Parts: sequence; structure tokens; C-alpha cells
Amino acid sequence: MLSCPDPVTDLWKTGIHPLDPIFAPRSVAVIGATERPGSVGRTVLWNLISHPFGGTVYPINPKRRNVLGIQAFDRIASLPEAPDLAIIAIPASGVPEVVQDCVDAGVKGAIILSAGFKETGAEGIELERQIKAIAQGRLRLIGPNCLGIQNPLTGLNATFASQVARRGNVGFISQSGALCTSILDWSLRENVGFSAFISLGSMLDVGWGDLIDYLGDDPHTHSIVIYMESIGDARAFLSAAREVALSKPIIVIKAGRTEAAAQAAASHTGSLTGSDAVLDAAFRRCGVLRVDHIEELFDTAEVLAKQPRPRGDRLSIITNAGGPGVLATDALIRAGGTLAELSAASAEALNGALPAHWSHHNPIDILGDAEPARFAQALKTILADPDSDGCLVVLTPQAMTDPTKTAQAVVDTWRASGSTQPILASWMGGAEVDEGEDILNRAGIPTYRYPDQAARLFGLLWQHSYALKGLYETPALTTNHGIDRATVATILQVAQTEKRDLLTETESKAVLAAYGIPVVPTQIAATVEEAIAAADTIGYPVVLKLYSHTLTHKTDVGGVQLNLDSSHAVARAFDRILTSVTEKAGAEHFQGVTVQPMIRVDGYELILGSSQDPQFGPVLVFGTGGQLVEVFQDSAIALPPLNSTLARRLMENTLIYKALQGVRGRQAIDLDALEQLLVQFSQLVAEQPAIESIDINPLLASPNGLLSLDARVILRSQDGSSLASSSIPLA
Repeated sequence: MLSCPDPVTDLWKTGIHPLDPIFAPRSVAVIGATERPGSVGRTVLWNLISHPFGGTVYPINPKRRNVLGIQAFDRIASLPEAPDLAIIAIPASGVPEVVQDCVDAGVKGAIILSAGFKETGAEGIELERQIKAIAQGRLRLIGPNCLGIQNPLTGLNATFASQVARRGNVGFISQSGALCTSILDWSLRENVGFSAFISLGSMLDVGWGDLIDYLGDDPHTHSIVIYMESIGDARAFLSAAREVALSKPIIVIKAGRTEAAAQAAASHTGSLTGSDAVLDAAFRRCGVLRVDHIEELFDTAEVLAKQPRPRGDRLSIITNAGGPGVLATDALIRAGGTLAELSAASAEALNGALPAHWSHHNPIDILGDAEPARFAQALKTILADPDSDGCLVVLTPQAMTDPTKTAQAVVDTWRASGSTQPILASWMGGAEVDEGEDILNRAGIPTYRYPDQAARLFGLLWQHSYALKGLYETPALTTNHGIDRATVATILQVAQTEKRDLLTETESKAVLAAYGIPVVPTQIAATVEEAIAAADTIGYPVVLKLYSHTLTHKTDVGGVQLNLDSSHAVARAFDRILTSVTEKAGAEHFQGVTVQPMIRVDGYELILGSSQDPQFGPVLVFGTGGQLVEVFQDSAIALPPLNSTLARRLMENTLIYKALQGVRGRQAIDLDALEQLLVQFSQLVAEQPAIESIDINPLLASPNGLLSLDARVILRSQDGSSLASSSIPLA
């Protein structure tokens, strides 16, 4: 065994946490320690003893009396004490027995570096099942198939990486060990430091939720960045992220957006990646910022740590060259931001301070001969402008430009202003601007080599700020007044008794109406005579639709007849539907027709629905509806339940939202009423776990009101094969 010097006096964690034995161990056993060059066991042991962490190291090798000059032991039970942490680096087949030894010895934490588990198939899955059963409630595990962990604050290097992370305030978690080593190498070059550096592997036990919770409590961690391939326990992730994101930014790059990438991730981790669109919705719901590029992970973490969050999406750009301002503008708009409009006061101030030929609009081109004082005056004006939510200062090195003095002028102006706007800088060039960049960075102003990169970062900052507002704003959910749960229970019970998974259109509309969602009046008719009588009662013109216990897509079998203005038209339509359904599907699928008024309202056809996601449970969808819903593909996704704030954001994430506010002379619809309808619908979805999916298409939205013209409800299969068990509580 080898005892290392005392750890740093400021221990990483205080108090007792189940993961403390892994991240702040007083003793570590290396199971599979060896002197074989290039082996994982040798590398891990060497890393532990060559980077003292303040604890004792025990090599475990039944065939050797010492390893690398340190006394070795044949098994965990032979040690003079129960180590806090066991690092397991042996073939997968032997891991269950070793985990049992660890549990018996009282070890509290383990890292399984070994590969060869669920990613290899049935045999590996069985090994994982055994390990989980042995460790359950007694031993916390990281891995398997991981690189290990580093705690730069204590010096612990429990990995087989060749380098050690610098100390810093970023907590980094990755499912990919190879990506960890690449990030580690990059971070040393870029002088990025970490409070924790974690390779998570296949998440047999410790998952995202555990680590986000742990780093959220760590005072040394200011931001958390994540490389994710699969989410694992979605409930644990969302619960932890939602709480921690209020105080520390969580930035994620999630692989597997495309089908091919998702398949590659699944083969790598052995885990389902889940629907990418649903994952996006989940991230927004819990305040997690998703980025698409690795460099954005750390750029975003840096700027969130250094600068305040923007109040809005309006960016002011100050530049001494027109071209970079245009590039920044393009990137800003693509990232969801907008150019700030100069206030009258700002325009007047700039006219008095700048040459006559300045741009007179944003981007604010102060011309190529701008000296530091001109930059400072423009920045002072913008930082005082209430119509600006952030500022980007761009400098290109020209013959008349002093990048170093200009940087100092920017810093001095920013500090003197007391502004709460975030400020970013792009000092374009190479060696000539290095000193100026250093001045800005030391002052806490993030710098970027290119202005479009900085503008994208502002867009990400605004996205993050906007998402967090949804966490802080928690208006009450809709009241229960008027909800007729008894009717819904009766309808569902009848269908289940009849062993039907599909509700009829009439039943589906009754379920919606029970939750206060307006539906078009509908009568059932089993015969021509009943159809004519119903039409006479409703009033012409009417619509006839197939009434079936088994068919969902009526149009596909000729089951819809529109604009019927007489009893003769109704009779002919009834016969046409019966004949068409019989020919295309079979007479057994025809139980009659429904008769409804023909709605002649000029409005927008929307779609509102729900489905079950394997990981997140019920998911809501809203967007442009009608027969061309698949063509337009304009929809947004959210997780239930919704409150008014979240319902409005669901609408805002669609293209149709702008039209609903009134365009080209058309009146706006009642957006508050639509917002309330979305809340009521989400409550229905959250409260009725027997429902597998709901499809309202179209939901007609007009200045006269909202009306569900067609609806379909499918129940969960009664054989128990439904996708997800329940919604995740996020309210």
C-alpha cells in the first residue's frame, strides 16, 4: 500500500454524500493492478501514486506481492481497512464476483473501467443485471465501460488518461471516454480548468441526475457541461437539472440528432437515445441549454460564468468595419436574436460623438480610423440604452487602430457604466491583437476570434435566459372547476370492457368536452333514416363521417362526405360511405355515421395531440394542422402539465403563431383562449394515464372561437405493452 500526502485543506465536499467515497476517497483499491506496460491496471495505479490526492492506494493482484513497488493484496478482504473507493480493471466476466467482494468488505464506491457489458449483447446484459442486484443500496457504481474520474481540486486521478485536468470551476461529465481524453488535451492548451472531470460510461448505477445533484451542491463548481449519448433515467435527470439550473448553468451537447448518429450512439452505450425533438422539449422545460458544437460547450460555460444573462434578445454591435458587423448580424438572427433598435437618445448621442459618416444604425460602424476614445464613447452610449440587451464590440486591426489601448478603454468604460448588459468582444486577427485579448479576458469580457461566433453565443445566452424565466415563473395550473372526470372514467371503462383500444369519434369528443375543450356537436346514426333525422335537427349543410370502432383514418376509406345541403344528399352520402368502407376495409368496420354541422368559418386549422415517449411519458404536440400537416411539418413539442406561461411558449415555437396574431388584414384569434385550451388539454393528458394518444385535427381557430372538428383517442394496450408508465412531474 502507499499513503499519499494530506489532501488540500479545502476539501471538495463537506458533509456526507453517497458519492463522496468516489470523489473524495481517503483510500483507493485498484483491482486488476499490474505492471504490464500499456495495461489499464498499470496506468490507473501509476496515475494514483504519481498525483497524490491525500489518501492510501492498495493494489489488488492475487499473483503478485507488490506492484510498482507497492505492497499488493490478493483480494479486498485482505486489506487492513475497507477502502472508500474500488477501481475495477479486470475482464467483464469477473466483475460480479469482485463487486460482491466489495460489498462484503464495506466498500462504498466503485468505478468499473471494464468494457464488455450491455453493449455486447445478451451475455453482457446478464452481467450487468448481476452487478446491479449485488450493489443495490449498498455500493454506488460509476461505469462500466468508462475512463474514470478526476478531481483536480484534490489531485485525484482515477482514470487511465495520460493527462491531468487543471483546477477550475467547470464540472464536466461525458458518456464517451475517448471524448474525455480529447477534451482534456484541448483544455490544457486553452487553459480551461475543471472542478470535476467525469467519464460516466454506461450508467449502470450512477447517472446524470446523481452527478448533476452532486455538482449542484459543490461550491467549487460554477457551471456544468455535459456530453450525452443517452439520457438514462429521464425522471432523475429532469428533476435534478430543473433544481440546479436555477443557480448554475447546465450546458449539454447531445449526440444522436440524426437516425444514423442515434444508431451509432446506441451501439456504443447500449442505451436508447430517445426522440431528439422530445429531448429538446425536456431540456427547455428544465432550463438546460443545448448546443451543437463542442467548442460552444465551453464558450457558453465561460460567458455564463463571467457575464450577466441578457434581459431580452436585442444585441447592439459596435465595429470599426462593416463586413464583420454584417457577419455578426447573420449569425445573430440565425441564433434567434435580433438587432437592437437605437433609441432616439442614443442616436443623438452617437451623432454628437462620432464622425458624420458613421452607419447611423445598428450595427454601429464607427469607421476604420476609430481610436480608443471613439470605441469608448460608442460603448458608453449603448450600455446606457434601455433598448439594448447586450453589446458586442468588434475590432479589426487597421493601420490607425491600437488593439491594446482600445481593449483597456472598453474595460474601463464597461466597469464605470455599472451596466447589467452582457458584453462580448471579437478582436479579429492574430499576434497583433493578443495583448488586447488578454486585457479583455482578465477583466471578465469573453473574447472570440470571429464576430459571428460571438453573436451565436449571445443567441445561446438569450435562449438560456428565456428558458430560466419559465422556471422562475410558475403561474398556477388551471382550476378543477367544470372538469367531468366521471364521464371520462365511464367512457374509458366501457371501451376497456369491450376490449377496444380505439375510442369512437363521439367518445373522443366527449372526453375532450369533459375537460372544457370545445367540440363540434355530433350525433350518431346507424341508418339512413337516423342520419336524415339528425341532419334535420342540426340544420343544413352537414357533414357525414364514418362511425367505426376499429378504423381511425376515415378519409383513407372514403369515410367523409362534406357540405350536404339536403336529405337526399345525406342519403346518397350515407350509401357512398357504406359502399366505400365495405370495399376498402370490410363491412364489419362500419357501425354507422356521425352527423355534424358543416362549419363555414374562415380560420386556421391547427393540430393538438399527445403521444407516449418511451423515456418521458406523455408528450404534447401543437402546430399547423389539416390534411397537409405532414407536408408543412410546423409543430412544437412540450411535456405536460402546462401552465399559461408554458402554453404560450409552446405556441411561440411554431410558425403558425405569427399568423394567429393577425396578418394581411385577417383578425387575430383569441390567444388567451387558446392558451387556456392548451393548459386544459395538458391536464387531461397528465391526469388520464390510460390514454396512449390523442389527435385533434383540425382544431379550428378563428376570431369567433376555438372548435375541435375531429378527434381520435387511443387507449393503452390492455396487454400491458404501453410505452411509458406516467408523466414526469415538472409543474
